[in-house]
Amino acid sequence: MTAVFAPAPAPPVEILAVLSLLCPEVVRDIEQNWNAPVSDYARHLWRPVARPASDPAIAARSILREVMHQRLGVIMQPEEIRKALEEFEHRPVIQSGLHCLLLMDRITFDALLLAWLGAVENGLSAFFAFMGTTMTMETIGREGPGWLDVGDDKVNLFGMGRHKLCRKSVCVAGPVSLNKRALEAVGDETDASRWLGTLLASQDKVFGTAADALTALNEDLVADWDRSGMARPVFIDDRLAASVVARHLDSDGLLSRLLIEPARRQRLEHAMQEAASGPFARFLPSATDYFWGIREERVRKLVLENGQLIEPDRPHGLSIPFERLQLRQALLDGVLLPNLFLTFLVLAILPRVRVVGGLRQIGYVALFHSILLAALDENAPEERELAAELQVRENAWGMRVIDEKISVREQLAGVPEGALFPKLLRQYRLRTFAETTDDLKLVRENARWRKIGQAEIKVT
Repeated sequence: MTAVFAPAPAPPVEILAVLSLLCPEVVRDIEQNWNAPVSDYARHLWRPVARPASDPAIAARSILREVMHQRLGVIMQPEEIRKALEEFEHRPVIQSGLHCLLLMDRITFDALLLAWLGAVENGLSAFFAFMGTTMTMETIGREGPGWLDVGDDKVNLFGMGRHKLCRKSVCVAGPVSLNKRALEAVGDETDASRWLGTLLASQDKVFGTAADALTALNEDLVADWDRSGMARPVFIDDRLAASVVARHLDSDGLLSRLLIEPARRQRLEHAMQEAASGPFARFLPSATDYFWGIREERVRKLVLENGQLIEPDRPHGLSIPFERLQLRQALLDGVLLPNLFLTFLVLAILPRVRVVGGLRQIGYVALFHSILLAALDENAPEERELAAELQVRENAWGMRVIDEKISVREQLAGVPEGALFPKLLRQYRLRTFAETTDDLKLVRENARWRKIGQAEIKVT
């Protein structure tokens, strides 16, 4: 008698068809790992990336490495830095899509966990996670970086008044210190020792900004949840991206030419307008022109008018000449931060780094990629070489692949101290990608991707 084997489950064809319209590289990742453990999917995302080949890409990677070296110098010893950068050179991957929230936030925790799995399964000593800091301390009522969700209630993490929380941005709000009294009041909870003690160890510290505080606290939490130290997170944010853009503006390299030379910028803006009027326009973030402005501890929208970056409808707001040296100095002074387009250009697309993010990000990174391609000068040999290199996109889905429905606090309950991440590693070596994503339920329910799919059905 011949045994009959059921075919392995396959991903939903209609969802992959929609994703393939904009980011086929993401579809390939899903297809290759559909029935594999989530830990294998994470390993796949952190696989090697081809080294930069064109002069602009080589220069961009060199700048990024130098700025990362400075960031690592704050938290690592020289030998650890050397090892981390050597690993990054072979597997240049950045987990992004994270907002600057304490890791007690479930979605932030789940995304960082996937990155940790990828790093551990590849034997890396460290991995990089980009946390956006342009958000305000309170985004909606009692939500955002200024709040700690403890289950039954929410703690005002820094003891900052509500009127300040909604008016100050994470990257510049400060100095701050932990709301010791409110945190200690949580101490009666039976499971609080699994995270509260780690936070209260910093109760007497004063941090320069809320972003600095959240970065330091998150580093401490991960170190406590994985005392084996298998892979160390290195948190980077918009301020590091600003330093990278400033380094690009030190010279008249590709990015300087695209921004400063009128004809090149006109071509770049035409490419942006084409993307904004195309079928995938809903993915594009367009809140500010090239840069965000920083004034009075808040991030401000800017528009480019008559050669000046200005705050619209604010005569006494920021006004910065759109010139190379002035932009560079404003970035170094903390007056400007790059927008998402420039951030992903200098951290990922130009230096040939794989960026792992959420369901909107995989769309807009693909569009940013196409915008850069359209803005390149095919008559310039080095830009022609870059265009050939850009035929391979390093763009991946990693935000809410793991999407647990229970709180981080509940996940901590019953786990021996220092063993949370190792326990989850064992768990996600057994759960498949298909099971964890519930047959791509999140993609199916995503408003942007659903509308793309509906539009495609109408066309066909």
